[in-house]
Amino acid sequence: MARWCFRHRIVVLVLWLGALFGLGAGGTVAGTDYSNVFSLPDTDSKTAYDLMAKAFPESAGDTDTIVWKTGEGSVRDAAVRSRIEPALKDITALKGVGEVTGPYGKAPGQISRDGTIAFAQVTFTEQANEVPKELVQDVVDRAQAAERSGLQVELGGQAITRVQEPPQGLSEAVGIVAAAVVLFLAFGSLFAMVLPIVVAIMGVGTGLMSTALLSHVTNVPEVAPLLGSLIGLGVGIDYALFIVTRHRRGIQRGLDPEESAVQSLNTSGRAVLFAGGTVCIALAGMLVMNMRFLDGVVVATSLTVVLSVLAAITLLPALLGMLGPRVLSRRQRRRLAADGPESPEASGLAARWSAFVQKQPRTVGAAAVVVMLVLAIPVLSLRLGATDQGNHKESTTTRQAYDLLAEGFGPGFNGPLQVVVPGGADATDLAARIRTTEGVAQVAPLPPANGVSVVQVVPTTSPQSVETDELIDRLRDDVIPRAGVEAHVGGVTAVFKDFAAVTGDRLPYFVGTIIALGFLLLLIAFRSLVVPLTAALMNLIAAAASFGVLVAVFQWGWGAEALGLGKEGPITAFLPVIMLSLLFGLSMDYQVFLVSRMHEEWVHTKDNARAVRVGLAETSRVINCAALIMVCVFSAFVLSGDMEGAMAGIGLAAAVALDAFILRTALVPAAMHLLGRANWWLPTWLERRLPHLAVEPREAAVPAQAAPPAVERPGGPTVVHGFLRAPDGDPLAGATVTLISRGGRQLDRVSSLADGSYIVSVPEPGAYVLVVTDRQLAPLARHITVGEQPLVYDVELPDDVDATP
Repeated sequence: MARWCFRHRIVVLVLWLGALFGLGAGGTVAGTDYSNVFSLPDTDSKTAYDLMAKAFPESAGDTDTIVWKTGEGSVRDAAVRSRIEPALKDITALKGVGEVTGPYGKAPGQISRDGTIAFAQVTFTEQANEVPKELVQDVVDRAQAAERSGLQVELGGQAITRVQEPPQGLSEAVGIVAAAVVLFLAFGSLFAMVLPIVVAIMGVGTGLMSTALLSHVTNVPEVAPLLGSLIGLGVGIDYALFIVTRHRRGIQRGLDPEESAVQSLNTSGRAVLFAGGTVCIALAGMLVMNMRFLDGVVVATSLTVVLSVLAAITLLPALLGMLGPRVLSRRQRRRLAADGPESPEASGLAARWSAFVQKQPRTVGAAAVVVMLVLAIPVLSLRLGATDQGNHKESTTTRQAYDLLAEGFGPGFNGPLQVVVPGGADATDLAARIRTTEGVAQVAPLPPANGVSVVQVVPTTSPQSVETDELIDRLRDDVIPRAGVEAHVGGVTAVFKDFAAVTGDRLPYFVGTIIALGFLLLLIAFRSLVVPLTAALMNLIAAAASFGVLVAVFQWGWGAEALGLGKEGPITAFLPVIMLSLLFGLSMDYQVFLVSRMHEEWVHTKDNARAVRVGLAETSRVINCAALIMVCVFSAFVLSGDMEGAMAGIGLAAAVALDAFILRTALVPAAMHLLGRANWWLPTWLERRLPHLAVEPREAAVPAQAAPPAVERPGGPTVVHGFLRAPDGDPLAGATVTLISRGGRQLDRVSSLADGSYIVSVPEPGAYVLVVTDRQLAPLARHITVGEQPLVYDVELPDDVDATP
C-alpha cells in the first residue's frame, strides 16, 4: 500500500482533499447538534431532576443572571432604578428572551439585606448551547450600558460564559505553531517540518467534521470536539514524526526515496497502526463507566485517532513521494553527496545517554523513582467535584457576578439545593426540619406543581466546599428519613456530587480494564510477560504523578492565577476517566516505539544489554521530540477558555513530559538492564497458544526460485565476500564495508584487507544494502540479494558518487 500511495501521490492527495472539503460542505449544511446528556441512573439527584422536569416543563430554557451593586446608597434609589429598569425592559423585548424577573416587581429576595446588591434573572427560550451568541452579546451590552460611576453591573450564567470564550481554534493554532517550531529545530528542513502538521490537520479536520455530522444521529457532548482535536493533533503529529524520521534516516543511509518510504511504512508504519489501536482501545475503556455522555466522547476521539492513523499511512507516503530527497535539508543533501551514506550506528547525546544508563542502571532507576514519587504525593489529596463560574479568572464578568452574589446573599447562593417531594405530600414539616439543620442558610418552599413539592435550600457554604457535600449527606441520611416522607435532593451541586461518587466507585473497574487490554496487546506483540507488566506499572506511576501535578495546580492553586487559569477548586469529576484513557493510550505509544526497536535487536542478537542500549539510543531522541510536541499542543489548550479543557491540557502535558523524559528515557531502560534476559521470557505453553501479531516485519526473504543454484542445505547464516578495487584497478585496502538490512539496521561492519578482500556476515537469505566508504574516494551503496549460498560481490569504487541502482 505504501508503494502504491508513493507512486500515485496525486490521486491520494485529491482523495484526501475531496474528503476534507466534502465533509466540510456537509457539516456547513447540516450544522451541529451537540447535546450534554448527563445520565446517572439510580442516583438521588437524577430522580430529583426527572421529577423537576415533569413538574416544571416551562423552565426548560437557560436562566442567566444580571447582578448590580451600588458604591453608595441603595439599589432601591431612584437614580439606580432609572438606569436598571430601562435596561431590563430592553432585554425583555429581545427575540429569544422568554422572561426577565427583576427585584423591583413582585419577586422577593432579589435584594441583599444591606440593599447594595440586587439581581435579575433572564430566562432564554433555548438552552445555553442553542442560544445565538449574537443574542447573548446583546444582553451583555444592554445590561452593561447601565453602568456608571458608583454602579457596577456584571452578568453570570452558562450562556454568558460562551461569549467571553477566546475565538474558536485559538488553542489549536497556537499548538500547531509551537509544534512547527519544534519540528523545524529537529529536522532543519521546512519541507520535513510541514509534513507532520499537514497530516495532523487532515486527520483532525476530517475527524471533527465527521463528529459534527455524527452529532445528528447520536448524543455527542459539546466537550467532545475539543478533546478530539486535543488528542488528534497530538497523535497525528507524533505518528507522522516517527515515520518521517525513519524515512529520512533511510535516505541518509543510502536508500532511494521510494524504497526508504516503503521500508519506513513497513516498520514505523506498523508501529503506528499498533499504537493507534492501543489508543482506541484505551479510549473504548470509558464505556465500562456506563455513563451516556462518555459514549459520545469515545466516538469523537476514537474517530479522530483512526483518521489520523489513516492519514499517516496513506497521505504521508504520497507527500513523501512529492518531496523526494527534499525531505532532507540542503546541508544534509550536500553531506550525503560528499561523504556518502551515514553509519547505521546511533551517535551523539542519545547514544552517550544510553551507554550511561547501561553502566549505572540502579542509580538512574532510583533517581527516576524518587522524582515520580515526589510528584505523585499531591494525588493523596485528590477531590473530585465540579468547576463553576467561581473558578473563572477574576477579570471575567461571570466571576465578578459570582462573587457579588456570594457577597450579597451568601456563598451558598450560587449553588442552591432542591429537595423534591413527589406525590403531592405536604412539605411544611420537612421545610421546618431543614431550616434548623446545621449548614442551612435559607429555606424557601415553592408552590406545588403537578403533584410535586419543592423546597429550595441555600447552604451556608459554597457549592465546591466539603461542608456543602456533608450537608447533602445530612439531608439524605438524617433529616429526610426523620420527616417520614419520600424526598430527593437535587440541584446542580447535588448532581455533581453524585457524579463524582459514581465516578470514584467505577474508576477501579475502568483502570483494570484498560490495563488488562494493554497488557494483552503487548503480550501478543512482544512475546514476553515482563514487558507488558513493566508497561502497566509505568502507566500507573505516570498517572499518579500527572494527577499530582494536576492537584497542585488546579486544586491547591500553585501558579493557577499566574498561568491565567482562574481560582483553585476540585478536579472535574469526569476528567480522570478521559485523562486516564488518553494517558494510557499515549504511554502505550511510547512503549511500543521504544520496545519494538529493542525487540527487533533482541530477535537478531539475543543480547539483552545490546538490545536495550541500541533501542534507547535510536528511539529516545525521536520519542523526546514527539513528547515535546505533545507538551506544546496540550499546553496550548489553556487558551481554550474552557476550564475542563485547560485541566486536560495541563494534566496531559505533564503526563507526556514525565512519561517520555523520565519513564521511557530513564526508568524503563534501567529496569530492563537490571532484569536482563528475563525481559523476554514467556512460558512455552503460553507461546504456543498466543496468536502472532508482528509490530516489526521480518527481514525480506528471497523467494526460493530466485536463489542461485546450490546444493541442498537448510537456510541460515551465510556471507558476502569479494574484492574492492580503486578506479585504477588497484586493490583497495582499509576501506569500510557495512551490511545494512532493508529496515536500516546495521548487521556487520568490516575493513578490507591489504589485497582488497572483505567478508561480511549475513544472518539469513534476503535483500540488503552494501555500503562501501573510503576517505580518498567517493562512497558507494548497492542493493544486493543473498541466497542460501555465499555471495561473491566485487566492487570498484568510482571517482564521483554513483547513483544507487
